[in-house]
Formats: sequence, C-alpha cells, structure tokens
Amino acid sequence: MSFKPVLLGSDVLILVLLALVAAGVWLLRHNDTFRAPLRQVLASPVGSATALILAVYVGIGLLDSLHYVERLPDVPGKPAQYSGEVKSALDKVLAPLREQVEKTYSAPFATHLYAKETVTGPDGREVRDYPRLKFGGAHLAHPENDFRPDVLKRGGLGVLGGLASWALLVFPFFQREGCRGAFSGTLLVILVSTGLLIALAPHYHVLGTDKVGQDVLYLSLKSVRTGLLIGTLTTLVMLPLAIGLGIAAGYFGGKVDDLIQYVYTTLNSIPGVLLIAAAVLVVQVQIESHPELFDTAAARADVRLLALCAILGATGWTGLARLLRAEALKLRELEFVQAAQAFGVTRDRIVLRHLLPNVMHIVLISVVIDFSGLVLAEAVLSYVGVGVDPAMISFGNMINGARLELAREPVVWWQLVAAFLFMFALVLAANLFADQVRDALDPKAKGRP
Repeated sequence: MSFKPVLLGSDVLILVLLALVAAGVWLLRHNDTFRAPLRQVLASPVGSATALILAVYVGIGLLDSLHYVERLPDVPGKPAQYSGEVKSALDKVLAPLREQVEKTYSAPFATHLYAKETVTGPDGREVRDYPRLKFGGAHLAHPENDFRPDVLKRGGLGVLGGLASWALLVFPFFQREGCRGAFSGTLLVILVSTGLLIALAPHYHVLGTDKVGQDVLYLSLKSVRTGLLIGTLTTLVMLPLAIGLGIAAGYFGGKVDDLIQYVYTTLNSIPGVLLIAAAVLVVQVQIESHPELFDTAAARADVRLLALCAILGATGWTGLARLLRAEALKLRELEFVQAAQAFGVTRDRIVLRHLLPNVMHIVLISVVIDFSGLVLAEAVLSYVGVGVDPAMISFGNMINGARLELAREPVVWWQLVAAFLFMFALVLAANLFADQVRDALDPKAKGRP
C-alpha cells in the first residue's frame, strides 16, 4: 500500500466511544423510554436543526481522526519506509488548501499579499508594491478586471450545486415532518455553503492566510477535532467522578458527605487556571524528558492533548457534583425512595434504579454547558501557553497566533474572526440542542405528564 494506518491514543478513545454509543443505541432501539424523548427532540425545529449542525462538526472530527503515514519511494535492498509526518483523511480531502501555502498574510479572496515588498517591475526597476500570490487567484491573467466575473461565475456554480444536492436529498422525503421547516432550511444553508467552498476554495483563499501563509479555512476545519476532543474526552473523565461522588454525598450523608464536601471544597479553593497550568507544565516537562517514547511529533502532541483532557476532567467535576448532591438530598426524602427502603431494597439498587434516572436531566444540561465551556477553555489556555501542543492546530492556537496582529496597521482580523465563528457555531448548537434534550427528559417540563 502507498500508506500505512496510524492509531494515535485519541483515535483509540474515539473508536471505543463510537462502539459504546453504537452498542447503547442497539440495546435501546426498542426502548420507548429512550425513543420517545429522541423523537421529541428531532421533531422540534431547534432540535433537528442543531442536531444537523452538530452532525457536520462530528463528521469533520471523525474524518480528521483517520490517520496515516505515506510510503516513501522504495530503495532497492531496503524494506519499505514511511514518512514521519502523520496525516489524516481530512488532510487528503483538503489537499489543495493544505498545499497552497503563500509567503505570509493575505486577506480573504485576495490576489496579492497584504504587505508591500520590493519587487522588480516590467521595466526592470525595483518598486514597492503588493506582490501577486502564488496560488490565490493565480489563474487570473488580469486580476483587476477578471476577479469579480470569475468569483461570480464559480460562486454561482457552487450555489447551483448546493441547491441541486438539497433538492435531491429533501424532495423525496419532504412529506415527512422532520424534513420541513428548520431542518430543511439548515440543510440548505449547509449544502449551499459547502458548494461555494468547493467551487471557490481551490482557487482563492476564502478566509485568507496566516503569518506563515497557511490557508485559514484549512486551519479552522482542522481545529474542529481538537475542540471536540477537549469537550468530549474531558467530559468522560469528569462524569464518573461527578455522578458517583455527588450522588453518594447526597444519599449516604454523614461522614461520606463530609469527606466528599471537603475534597471538592479544597479543589474549589485553588484557582482553577493555576492548578491546570501547574499540572500541564509538569506533564510537559515529563514529555520533553522522554522524547524516545514518541515516534512522531503528532504522537507527542496527542499525548499532551490527552493529558490536558485528564487534568481538566480531574479538576472540573466539582460544580456538577455539588448540584447532584443537592438533588440527591431532595430525592432521598421522597415517597418512592422511602418505600424502596421500607421494602428492603439495597442502597446500591436504589441509587441505580431510582436516583440516577431522576438526575440525568441535570447531568445532561450540565455536561453540555461544561462542553461549551471546555471548548472555550482550550482557547484561553492555549492563549496563555498552557493548552495543547503549539504544533497542534486548534482554535486556541489560532487566536494566540492572531493576537499580536490586532495591534498592527492595517489590522489582520480574519484569523481571529474565523476561529470565533467556528467556535460560536459549535457552542451555540450544543447549547440549544441540550435545551431540547433537557426538556424531553425532564418529567417536570412543560407538556410532559
């Protein structure tokens, strides 16, 4: 083969998570308690629209999690050798954007660099001017005259392609309630936007380029996986601690409650950023002290990402645990729990069958709010230098790279705006979707018995 698959640590965790989700869906496929809330969420305009947006983000993240290394040219008498650069399936799809690297900054849809340089004119004299880009608009013979018609032509074809794809997907199922309204409108926006990018991105830098000339659209799409991993894996670390300790503190009370309260009160008394920064720096020193453990730079960056997720999860469970403790204190005094105790039901069974299902709506909404906060936290931590590895593409590193350019004249604004827009869409969709799921799961919500 011309390539060899590579499994990073985060890829393994993603595969395990997908397997668990698939197994859960398979086991609960005939469970009306599970299917009824799901149908209610997908039947609502906001729920169906945000689910589609989240599915697009997850699809991008999964595509970026299929890693491989390319095979180097064969050398007679030697075994097959592979490149040390780890790529993903998303890199393959976005190959034109990845490979079309300019010299430095260029604005969105620009055909020239953003700063003047000394260039040789047609008459052989050296003048200060804006040089043409190597790739952006390079097919235009006369950018001043050809730029607008070319963009309109290619953009129009992209819009027509998006509309045609939307019609093929929606019209056969239009009579179904789920394909109307907000869902079909969101699908239309996504497909038209995709058509525009497919038509224009190979020929122009749609969102401009950064300081080293990399396409900002490529960087934004590559940052999606990092944001999703930070939110998802950190939540998986945090949930067992928060649920187990929070319910145990509220239900068992006494010394158990005192001990758990002491632990999370102590953690809360330490400034969170300082605690995370100290832990990340310790891990970073250990990684740099043992470079022989990592075959590639991607493997080292991945270990630092997993360590950051573990640190954020180990320090971020206290808020949810406090909420669950309060809810468990209330639930243990209700009649159905008292009746179960009177009938001799064991404490473990009461926790699993009576308390846990009745706090899941709190867990869900808290998890999604924490997910949104974690996506933003990665940006803040990378901004101060204690986030993901600098070699890893992320929203935080994009913002960190753009911060110094906001003070220059003229302002380089597009890298910061691109990271903000992609993060904003992800966080907003997650929050709105969580609201719909909470309403569907909460028996006290409006419209539920």
